[in-house]
Amino acid sequence: MEERRAIKTKLIIPFLLVLFASICCSSAVDTMSANQIVRYNETIVSAQETFELGFFHPGNSTNYYVGIWYKQIPNKTIVWVANRNEPLTDTSAELTLTLQGVLILRNATNGFIVWSSRKSSTASVKNPIGKLLDTGNFIIQEEGEDINQKDPIWQSFDFITDTLLPGMKQGWNLDTRTERNLTSWKSDDDPALGEFSYGIDIRGYPQRIISEGGGKIKFRGGSWNGRRFTGIPSMRPNPYYTFIFVLKPKEIYYQYSLENTTLMRLVLKPNGDPERLYWSHSKQEWILYSVAQQDRCDNYAVCGPYGNCNTEDSPICECLNRFEPKYPDQWRDTEWSGGCQHKIPLDCNSTEGFNKYLNLKLPDTRDSWYNQTMTLVQCEKKCKSNCSCTAYTYTNRSGDGSGCLLWFGGLIDIRTFAEDGDTLYIRLSASELDSKEKSSRSSSAGREVRVIVPVAIVVLVILVSICLFYRFQRKKQQQQETIGNISRHDGESGSGNEDLELPLFGLSTILKATDNFSVNNKLGEGGFGPVYKGVLENGQEIAVKRLAKTSTQGLYEFKNEVISISKLQHRNLVKLLGCCIKGTEKMLIYEYLPNKSLDSFIFDKTQSELLDWPIRYHIIDGIARGLLYLHQDSRLRIIHRDLKLSNILLDMDMNPKISDFGMARTFGGNQTEANTNRVVGTYGYMAPEYAGNGNFSIKSDVYSFGVLVLEIVCGTRNRGFAQNENFNNLIGHAWRLHIEGRSLELVDKCLGELNNVSQVLRSIHVSLLCVQRHPEDRPTMKNVILMFGSEGPLPSPNEPGFYVGNIKHDTTQVSSSCGISADNELSISVMSGR
Repeated sequence: MEERRAIKTKLIIPFLLVLFASICCSSAVDTMSANQIVRYNETIVSAQETFELGFFHPGNSTNYYVGIWYKQIPNKTIVWVANRNEPLTDTSAELTLTLQGVLILRNATNGFIVWSSRKSSTASVKNPIGKLLDTGNFIIQEEGEDINQKDPIWQSFDFITDTLLPGMKQGWNLDTRTERNLTSWKSDDDPALGEFSYGIDIRGYPQRIISEGGGKIKFRGGSWNGRRFTGIPSMRPNPYYTFIFVLKPKEIYYQYSLENTTLMRLVLKPNGDPERLYWSHSKQEWILYSVAQQDRCDNYAVCGPYGNCNTEDSPICECLNRFEPKYPDQWRDTEWSGGCQHKIPLDCNSTEGFNKYLNLKLPDTRDSWYNQTMTLVQCEKKCKSNCSCTAYTYTNRSGDGSGCLLWFGGLIDIRTFAEDGDTLYIRLSASELDSKEKSSRSSSAGREVRVIVPVAIVVLVILVSICLFYRFQRKKQQQQETIGNISRHDGESGSGNEDLELPLFGLSTILKATDNFSVNNKLGEGGFGPVYKGVLENGQEIAVKRLAKTSTQGLYEFKNEVISISKLQHRNLVKLLGCCIKGTEKMLIYEYLPNKSLDSFIFDKTQSELLDWPIRYHIIDGIARGLLYLHQDSRLRIIHRDLKLSNILLDMDMNPKISDFGMARTFGGNQTEANTNRVVGTYGYMAPEYAGNGNFSIKSDVYSFGVLVLEIVCGTRNRGFAQNENFNNLIGHAWRLHIEGRSLELVDKCLGELNNVSQVLRSIHVSLLCVQRHPEDRPTMKNVILMFGSEGPLPSPNEPGFYVGNIKHDTTQVSSSCGISADNELSISVMSGR
């Protein structure tokens, strides 16, 4: 203890001397060394005459923060805050740079860590230093390194707050999935995370948007057209600053740089308004240079789909030419949110074409598609070949125009500019096209029609009607036969006749939605067959699971999945929207989940860093509740039989949804277990009594759930996991660490420092209870959820299934680190049980 005090004294005294010297000489240090301690009102890191880093309290607030501000401007203009959501209530604080290059803000009274640069490298580095650059960027790097040749260990520019400085990148690093966007202060006196954010939305063609709490869009700056963002006409070349937009496979960002010595910043105000300001040395104040939102038409989607906002008109909303109000009564009452619709509806025929609309703000691109190498002619052909495509334009206005941008569904958030707007080509019926060619074709067609013999017309109509009637009846009969086969009793599925009430989608509808099963729309492929993303004509996104002709699965799995999930409704189960049956084509239509499957996150070195412990625990809880519904709360007890990470899909908010019911079994009445000679599932997740003897029950799913929880905690696959210390899989590894009281060594290194250790340990303990060798020892899912939700003592687990002790392996030791994976998991559809 005395030794530690002595060391601390040795550290403090030199810094007090530095402080005294700095006060006397009116200067401050420009670097921060490892183990150096910066305290409130002591040493301040500075960047020559431009910026300073230190402690401050904003406005009338009594809280304290670490931040960066302009050095020579009175009344501190804060441009970056470290602990914006973790304020200090007094001045007893220390800012320290560790030997690992981690910046730590600690309450000196109780030693509690308030904030840290948690994205720093965890590996030891040589002589890390902190340096505040003239740009306002605080970086951590190895001493002597050239910042122009090697990326820093950490930099404040990667974690921007409400201010965008010259040189900062607003956008995405797609390699690390790091998003850099402006987030407003809660108020002028409170730098905590506010209601508004300003960033680059990369769903579809990238565009700048301001969104408020809950994801609602407040303002859309639009997409980049090669010169500026289409919704911000004030972005023009000027003598003060230049700007660029970079769209690359690994990076998407906006950036600006100054052309002279004038100080300038872009700040997102607490009310959500972005302001660009410059410093006037003569007036000694910040002067407003420009604002993004200038009038009422800048509010998002004021006029609804196909509505056009124009501030020079009264009222400001009107329908685009060749369109009419969808709800005329509401439109007359200035309720424009319903928007407009085609005067003549589209029917996807070859005579449809595109009209040219000028000086527009291009529509919302969140549901768009783009290709930067196509010509405008190729772009038109691409759009015309897809019935769901409603409009197109070029992505680059420079030169003759290049690139292709397509829209699907309604065109939202359009406005007219007096000049320098963008051009949009919108799909219309043949009779509404503004072209001489169309007029010529119509006149020629009219003369041809007049010379056709009326009797021939009547005969043709009768023949066509007979053919269509026959085809309709035949198609109806085939669908009824197929659905009848699906709902007929089957001994293995355990279900009787069912009234499925499942919507049927036409093949033509699915072909349009998936662009004829385009490779670009393919999401992946499993044992059933490929899965494609599609967009229906109403704009709804879907996932189409298509039975492959070479699939090892077939009508049985198709039938089983339809019967198992057609009437299930739960927030943690994937929603089946319908099916499509046409000849040999059999498809299942599901809701589209943008984050794909859980294994693509857990077992990926980069993606796994996006899942901190609260998100992983939220996913575990959701899976448990979905299983409880299947086992107990649904109208029939359902055993999934193939529960694994790749069958857990994630929606936009990272909510888990159990999918793939092709191998499920349904139980009726009080039935709780069964036996089969047809063992199905995935190695590594199967319970021992099921894999060995074909016995399955709700406890088989509980075993799979236990394996799944271990994989989520560890970030490593169970199957293929190998150690050279007496165990041969992840379960054995977890069991041995639990016995020795070292369960925390199991935790994925990607999770870093854990704030809720007890919750992690409880999750591991529950998972070991789930994977016990004997089914009767395992808890039910109801008990699992109760154990997760309580803090009481847990029973000790018995030896798990498939655990083999005292076996040495000549394999390399595997640690619980980020991104470790082993052999690919293999699903089996048939295996004879003993």
